[in-house]
Amino acid sequence: MPKNICILYGGRSGEHEVSLRSAASVVKNLDPAKYRITAIGIDKAGRWHLQKTIVLRQVAGQGDLLGIVPSDHPVFVIPSDGIHVPSGKLDIDCAFPVLHGSYGEDGTIQGLMELAGLPYVGAGVLGSAASIDKEVAKRLWRDAGLPIVDFAVVHKASAPEERRVAAARLGWPLFVKPCSAGSSLGASRVLHERDLDAALDDALQFDTRALLERLVDCREIECAVVGNSSPRAFVPGEIIPSGGHEFYDYDAKYIDPDGAILVTVADLDAVTLARVMRTAEAAYAGVHCEGMARVDFFVERSSGAVFLNEINTIPGFTSISMFPRMCQASGVPYPQLLETLLNLAFARSAERRVLRVER
Repeated sequence: MPKNICILYGGRSGEHEVSLRSAASVVKNLDPAKYRITAIGIDKAGRWHLQKTIVLRQVAGQGDLLGIVPSDHPVFVIPSDGIHVPSGKLDIDCAFPVLHGSYGEDGTIQGLMELAGLPYVGAGVLGSAASIDKEVAKRLWRDAGLPIVDFAVVHKASAPEERRVAAARLGWPLFVKPCSAGSSLGASRVLHERDLDAALDDALQFDTRALLERLVDCREIECAVVGNSSPRAFVPGEIIPSGGHEFYDYDAKYIDPDGAILVTVADLDAVTLARVMRTAEAAYAGVHCEGMARVDFFVERSSGAVFLNEINTIPGFTSISMFPRMCQASGVPYPQLLETLLNLAFARSAERRVLRVER
């Protein structure tokens, strides 16, 4: 009997359009003999729309999109009783959030699924919230003895002098980015103190805290990790910014077709390769991640030192996204990857169901 899978996609974040592409790719690669699909599109205002039919449409330069057709019928969650529409409860065995960034990777949708009593793909509430917050993730990794780049945090209410002192302690040049935002939104490379305020103003549009980080002359390496209590890292890939982009920013990722060269299998020596993969697994466990993640690294050119950059708990699933490509390069084709993620969701749900909540 096929399982009923609910794809949640779109969302309120700045990565709404990316989610439409990722969702289309997931729908195309789920085995129809094993899974039936219910699609719920979330518009930019956060309203949920049950899709009567699933229609993939092609957009020039963007590939397939799973569009959102507005519906007048409300979709609502009843605690311990799943997802409902006016005609009744939807038949759902597992939710698959394909929601990037805020309100998708930050623990909010995960908490809602917990309240609904539904199994769901990906990290849980704690793992999602800890991973999307770059300050929290770096503190957890530092406490676990994992390699991170020196950083400081500036709050929106911080005085100008506090900002300058924090930056001076790290030295120039440096990176400025929001603590909690995806896809390099609000991220800037800052070469001089005179550019600091503008960079912070940009970052603080997306969060109340900004992360300042020492700039490393590096290669940008990415590593896919899958699993619950026993995570498995796959052979890492590499992102090489091109087309005049100094780093892998939002434009390079999603707008400029020549913004980066995506190398599915990075050219790394055996020692560095093993270090990246083992560090990825430790970083994944260190933020209590489950299901899947893409762990991003800096490999310093001069020394070969490996530093953790960040972790993404719902990585891109588009046709060109690195996460499924890296898994496929290690022998796990896309449909098998999706089946594995769903099985991990069911396994975690079964494990949690037997836990006691009272004496």
